[in-house]
Amino acid sequence: MRTRTIGTATVSAIGLGGMPMSIEGRPDRARSIATIHAALDAGVTFIDTADAYHEHADEVGHNEVLIAEALRSWGGDASTVLVATKGGHLRPGDGSWTQDGSPEHLLAAAQESARRLGVEAIGLYQLHRPDPKVPYAESVGAIRDLLDAGTIVQAGISNANPEQIREAREVLGGRLVSVQNQFSPAFRSSQPELELCDELGIAFLPWSPLGGIAKAADLGSAFAPFARVAADRGVSPQQVALAWQLALSPVVVPIPGSSRPETIRDSVQAADLELTADELAALSAAG
Repeated sequence: MRTRTIGTATVSAIGLGGMPMSIEGRPDRARSIATIHAALDAGVTFIDTADAYHEHADEVGHNEVLIAEALRSWGGDASTVLVATKGGHLRPGDGSWTQDGSPEHLLAAAQESARRLGVEAIGLYQLHRPDPKVPYAESVGAIRDLLDAGTIVQAGISNANPEQIREAREVLGGRLVSVQNQFSPAFRSSQPELELCDELGIAFLPWSPLGGIAKAADLGSAFAPFARVAADRGVSPQQVALAWQLALSPVVVPIPGSSRPETIRDSVQAADLELTADELAALSAAG
């Protein structure tokens, strides 16, 4: 597995997104644990989760607990794995998503996440989503306080625009190490954020990096070139999509969500897929 950098951590070029294992339509616990173990066995050393990855209101942190269990039961060295979690997003249990970016909530949420993960300090903690009711600097200020207190080792933000990236970097005193935004062949509106992260040397973590590509029978204009390259190479369109994202910048670390061992095993192979200049040009133009 090739590696990339998130702040001071060296991680696998392809990470694992834990959300599908804990929200609506989730698999049983055994399959989720098997999926995480398959990722780890394949060389994944970066797992992304959040306290809001759950289905019912009384199971906050479902995915964090699941990941902690999988790491404890894995036969390898779990200390090599960076687990990133997030706070500030809430799921009341009716299928909706809400925000609470107040410093009080974030400080308490981080403590609870650390407890569920079974760690003294969270490797990477991210503000999950801006809360329109709270000044952004106040929310990020809570992340700064967590960093200063040693509750978290590194700090990131998610679902941020360029102005918020710059503001967060300033509030954190230059210690912002990552930005996690939606980005995929069909969803490229975070290109400015990716480019800013490249300029600043901040890791860019695309969430939902495959964004509907699994529906191969319905491949539209955004995915058709990826399907063609995949057919020519004898690989999956998913691998091509991830390899394209990796080629956009050395700061990119995609985190495809998975709930089956076979899908994450396929995704990790993208780290070794070298696309030609012509292929990259065609894929980039497809958007």
